[in-house]
Amino acid sequence: MTNEGLRWLRRVIDRAGKDLIDFSRADADSGLESLVRLRIRKYGWSVRTQAYVVGTGRVDLLIDGWLIIETDGRANHDSTSHRHQDLMRDASSALWGHVSLRFDYAMVLHDWDLVEQSIVSTMTLRP
Repeated sequence: MTNEGLRWLRRVIDRAGKDLIDFSRADADSGLESLVRLRIRKYGWSVRTQAYVVGTGRVDLLIDGWLIIETDGRANHDSTSHRHQDLMRDASSALWGHVSLRFDYAMVLHDWDLVEQSIVSTMTLRP
């Protein structure tokens, strides 16, 4: 969205909508990761999108510098070779002291309670 479009939108929406505009970021790679970030903001964790993690590379979300959340859309993660690459990245992340959780589109949209509980439970284990 252009800056002009954002200015117009801020003029015509309510306070809750303005809050969402202020919360939005240009560095997100997908709506799915943005949705996860929006839904977990109530916990007050530091959440970075498209963060670079040593030994792993760019990850969708990095919570409190420790927990990696990957949101896997079908287009990029459906093949066997992509699955292998994802597993290699998760293993490499673990070598560097990170924990990775991986959720697909259906889980984020239709099984949010499970996704949220998984993230919250994992965050209680952080060093």
